[in-house]
Amino acid sequence: MVTSPPPGTAAPVPARCVLGRGAGGAVVLRELAADGSVLEERTRAVQELPSLVAELEAAHRPRWVWSDAAAWYPRLLAAGVTLERCHDLRLVHRILRHSDLVTEPGPLREATGWDTPLEPEEPRRDLGATLFDLDARPSAAHGVPDGIEETCAELERQLSAIAGAEDPTRLRLLLAAESAGALIAAELQTAGIPWDVAEHDRILTEALGPRPSPGTLPAQMVQVAAEVRTALGDPTVSLDSPPKLLRALHRAGIDVSSTSQWELQEHEHPAIEPLLRYKKMSRLLTANGWAWMDEWVSEGRYRPVYVPGGVVTGRWASSGGGALQIPRRLRPALRADPGWRLVSADVSQLEPRVLAAMSHDGEMIAAGAGKDLYSGIVEAGVVASRQEAKVGVLGALYGGTTGDSGRVVPRLRRTFPEAMALVDGAAATGERGGTVTTWLGRSSPAPEPGWVQAQRSANGPEAASGEQERARRSARDRGRFTRNFVVQGTAAEWALSWMAALRLRLAQLPEVAPDERADASGPVFSRRAHLAFFLHDEVIVHAPADQAEAAAAAIRESADAAGRLLFPGSPIDFPLDLTITERSAEK
Repeated sequence: MVTSPPPGTAAPVPARCVLGRGAGGAVVLRELAADGSVLEERTRAVQELPSLVAELEAAHRPRWVWSDAAAWYPRLLAAGVTLERCHDLRLVHRILRHSDLVTEPGPLREATGWDTPLEPEEPRRDLGATLFDLDARPSAAHGVPDGIEETCAELERQLSAIAGAEDPTRLRLLLAAESAGALIAAELQTAGIPWDVAEHDRILTEALGPRPSPGTLPAQMVQVAAEVRTALGDPTVSLDSPPKLLRALHRAGIDVSSTSQWELQEHEHPAIEPLLRYKKMSRLLTANGWAWMDEWVSEGRYRPVYVPGGVVTGRWASSGGGALQIPRRLRPALRADPGWRLVSADVSQLEPRVLAAMSHDGEMIAAGAGKDLYSGIVEAGVVASRQEAKVGVLGALYGGTTGDSGRVVPRLRRTFPEAMALVDGAAATGERGGTVTTWLGRSSPAPEPGWVQAQRSANGPEAASGEQERARRSARDRGRFTRNFVVQGTAAEWALSWMAALRLRLAQLPEVAPDERADASGPVFSRRAHLAFFLHDEVIVHAPADQAEAAAAAIRESADAAGRLLFPGSPIDFPLDLTITERSAEK
């Protein structure tokens, strides 16, 4: 299928290249001009796809359109092919069908085949590993269609929704950032995090005792468990069974309703301190012990599975390996390859700074200008200590109304009225059952019908006082959610914009010589500086030692660019805590 240009005119170049399934397990690549017309359509055996994609990418740098980057991109990376940009239909669909900026969401909401859960049910370590299996469908993990006609139809629905949106420019920025995140997530898994198995084992041995035989506990855990049982006067109680442990606690006179550490800490008893130690050791063994290391670390790389947009606010999640929950004590196991460095950067007070920029609150922007924002709040005379400032700001973001938060938040309202009005207004909208929207256009989900009905019933003339109180409590809970949604979601947009800009800057750095490569990072990332880790407001770049300073500069420049992109003309800044090391330190 080819559309020929008029005689005497230059052939148009593809603005978009759509990938989808064809008959017999083949792959169809449809090239589209900027106006949407079809320039050419090619059907290829799946084994031929990487070379064709590489050719078109080198010649035209089109935007690649597919059902799901997690299903298509990893195999291209394995073949040494990287792409500059894409349009991930699955992620974009989820945003557009809910966004209040979309004036005609009906067609998208009717396309229920593209609706997917926020997180896949099972870990997927080799995303898209079946792309070149002729009997497999790469998007099956997400349940979305991937035939070429279905893919093009969804693209048309999405482009129409964007064009008719209330603010298409904002929305396009969000969708481009979200799709860039899909590429980054696949690249992070492909490159992996440099991981020192020996150091990990040393940390575990120091904390738990030497590695035990299968089915038994490490020696130090056994010892601490014995201390707990002795203090409880119960030599056989199972510390890993909450019901049995709770009964033993009650028999020992410890009146608790659960075995949570927060509740246990409120009580004085000889069993409490060793029990809290045991619980901490158990979490380390279960979440990041030797079994975890055997499963998730190989050839010097830890390769978790990231899920872009896996949280309703747009934050990332993980569906395997726990990348977003690496405990601080394991950070020293992140170690650069010989001749390489880890360039780490995290943003100081990202969410409060985003709130200041969104609300145009000049006093709050000034409090953090070029320095720690919490210290700036102290200097402004709002509170006496940095800790009070932190507690107060977090209370403002998350709806804290009691204790230190409840005491400090009223002072913040007087000093930073615009910032507080923004989150207070978002909370009020949520309490009424309304939805709120981030800076670029991601909207919060509408309340469930049961919630709406309960609120209506509680406001009726026959409602009992208990029903009214439950409804008020439920409304306040929803208000706390929407209060935080607008800020956390916008902070996620800033972080995506930061990473997207950084990814492109790193790709421009020169490749290293063959004998200097970090081979375990794969055919693409063994040759150049690349993103290796991401956690909400933190990135780690794995870079050749002689490019570490250039990578650091790229991180700073990308942070500045993200601020200008989202908040043009604003004096807000996003200072970074940046280090260049061989081994990550505990944070």
